[in-house]
Amino acid sequence: MKPIIQVERLGKQYRLGAQLAPYGSLRDSLAELVRDPLRRFQRNADGLRTIWAVRNVSFQIEPGEIVGIIGRNGAGKSTLLKLLSHITEPSTGRIKLYGRVGSLLEVGTGFHPELTGRENIFLNGAILGMTRKEISRKFDEMVAFAEVERFIDTPVKHFSSGMYLRLAFAVAAQLEPEILLVDEVLAVGDANFQKKCMGKMDEVAKGGRTVLFVTHNMTAINQLCQRTIMLADGQVARIGKTDEVVSEYLRIGSECAGERVWGDSLTAPGSEKIRLYAVRVVSDGQIRGEVDIDKEISIEVDFWNYAPNISNLCVTIYLLDRDGNVVLSTGNTPKANLRHDEWFEQPHAVGLHRAVCTLPGNFLNNDRYYIDVYVSTFGPLVVEVDAHRVLGFDVFDTGVMREAGGGSEWAGVVRVRLPWHVEFVKPLATNVRT
Repeated sequence: MKPIIQVERLGKQYRLGAQLAPYGSLRDSLAELVRDPLRRFQRNADGLRTIWAVRNVSFQIEPGEIVGIIGRNGAGKSTLLKLLSHITEPSTGRIKLYGRVGSLLEVGTGFHPELTGRENIFLNGAILGMTRKEISRKFDEMVAFAEVERFIDTPVKHFSSGMYLRLAFAVAAQLEPEILLVDEVLAVGDANFQKKCMGKMDEVAKGGRTVLFVTHNMTAINQLCQRTIMLADGQVARIGKTDEVVSEYLRIGSECAGERVWGDSLTAPGSEKIRLYAVRVVSDGQIRGEVDIDKEISIEVDFWNYAPNISNLCVTIYLLDRDGNVVLSTGNTPKANLRHDEWFEQPHAVGLHRAVCTLPGNFLNNDRYYIDVYVSTFGPLVVEVDAHRVLGFDVFDTGVMREAGGGSEWAGVVRVRLPWHVEFVKPLATNVRT
């Protein structure tokens, strides 16, 4: 069978200081340049500094395949999709596409805040390449999917962020190309919205279309994709079966002695307001990469605050298992915090802060776990730090819950000691046959 996508030695190089192209994809690359300043910066023949956002990438995709693309921030994922969708031109190599291409790269691009939901459906649909007749035919389906029937004639500037995102996705998801390129549509919205997105993606897949899917959501990758491409430093690090590639992705970069430190604030995840400094796992007063299952685990997040008098900073931790499934998420907001902490609502001083979350002993089962860290400001909600798989640690079984003659393993992600009580209810009646 002839491949529907062929990529041969593809590369995209930017010249630093040069005028950006009209569609400018340089921002995405520069955001991560500082993470790898030596390996990816070069100088061209004129002595100008350059950066390879994508370099020497080759692969083939068969018709009807759903292929995941994963990698750290700045690995080249979004740039690759922009090259495939012809938003930006390659510097080297060739791309061969044998079918109509549709892109879900930036959900909501093209929405105008002063226009109503109805008007934006027609505007955004036209931007995405749909005819007015096609939009009219699918209009009711889009509105129902987005669950905004009551507000469809209201300017979208009055929509909540969830309503806005649902409507934007509902429009973009109606594209019917042979090749669909999807970038991080599952990174936003609540759980119900993400479930709808997954259902729509599954529907597209079962329809026989070819999908390239970029996301940090390893559960979605495992559920939807037969094969996965892992990118690192703009190059293909591995292509293969999804479960194998995901396991490798989670392992790389997370194997350390219980602590990760960003010595240079310019290279640390964050924004001009907030930057990470360190994340560590502490048990028995020591930084540990391996933790006794019977001991408390404290996850410490150190971050720099550069914004005077900022308040309502929410530090959130996602704990993931070895397959990328979210085991738990927790944050330091007053309603989510088991302790009373006046710090949250007070003006925060400029300087280094530390947020600490403690998990009880005998809570996590024996396995490997990974940590995602987010720092957000409230009113409105703005994510200042978005750091994935910053650290990995192992919980090891000491046998504390094993009984003589019993099995050696307990099933499940958590392994909590819970209160049990057994009592005698009544004797067996003498006339009951056994």
